Amino acid sequence: MTEYGRIGPARMDGLWDLHRAYKAAIGEDMPGGEDLKRLSLAIEREQILFYGAWEGGRLVGCCSVTVGFSTFNYRPSGVFEDFYIVPECRHRGIARELARYAFRESGVASLTVGCADCDVEMYRALGFSLPLGNLLAFE
Repeated sequence: MTEYGRIGPARMDGLWDLHRAYKAAIGEDMPGGEDLKRLSLAIEREQILFYGAWEGGRLVGCCSVTVGFSTFNYRPSGVFEDFYIVPECRHRGIARELARYAFRESGVASLTVGCADCDVEMYRALGFSLPLGNLLAFE
């Protein structure tokens, strides 16, 4: 049975292992010790909310929601990121339930996600169906 919940500072080890697997899977640079410290502090300060799926006490999926305010609907909104399900647990409905859980528990009125073209259909299947144009990042 899969259980869903919030990932707080006390569960940081499992999250860090899964987060590093996620970064490796998408080909991004591997985060280091300073990144772990910054992430832990952001979680502690609730600047980012992480949610997880556990099976048999093992964290098998995660996602994050960063809450802000949007004039799209003049209510709290969230940016959905860090979405990862371990390969052996995919195609079992965990992803869909985790996304729904994160939306419900974060208290936002809307969630947005930026993704690669190859992931658009996956996010649509999870419920992200309203196109809002293009998402670009300024760094």
